[in-house]
Amino acid sequence: MAEAGHNASQEQLRLYAERIERLIEERKGINDDIKDVKAEAKANGYDARTLMEVIRIRALEPHVRQERKALLDTYLAAFGIDDD
Repeated sequence: MAEAGHNASQEQLRLYAERIERLIEERKGINDDIKDVKAEAKANGYDARTLMEVIRIRALEPHVRQERKALLDTYLAAFGIDDD
């Protein structure tokens, strides 16, 4: 009976590993797709690094985005880098 439980545990562990491996492969594919889109944007004259920064900022909650902008403005002013 213990062997049946052991075999079931092994099977479950194997299935977890296989799922993770599939997801890793999918992630590789998605990363390649992102790379392609960034290259396309660059080919059309856009800066991919800036585009990615905009995407990160867009993902933030509006209040977090405002707080970070205010803090950045404060730091820039402290260093004498004031764009206003």
